[in-house]
Amino acid sequence: MQLLTDEIRRQLPPLYSTEKISDPTAWVKFFTPYSSWTWYVTEFDGKDTFFGLIQGFEEELGYFSLTELLNACGPYDLGIERDLHFQPTPLSKLRGNALVAPD
Repeated sequence: MQLLTDEIRRQLPPLYSTEKISDPTAWVKFFTPYSSWTWYVTEFDGKDTFFGLIQGFEEELGYFSLTELLNACGPYDLGIERDLHFQPTPLSKLRGNALVAPD
């Protein structure tokens, strides 16, 4: 599966364009099928750098790279995937929704 199609590239707002928006929209969701890490994209520089919500050990807004996502390799050679069913969603609805492993 292609992580970032040309169509998605065209839809993503450029970096820094949503800085003054209080509740920006996440347009794309990437996730690891072998852990609870998730990346929600709100902006893209058009080449390699994303900005958005990262849910991993902690939840934070920050930059991440397409190259890093493409090169990530987990157990059984599983890579990062794009959620094909994800619909654009305001970040306020995604914050605090990190999956917690059951006891």
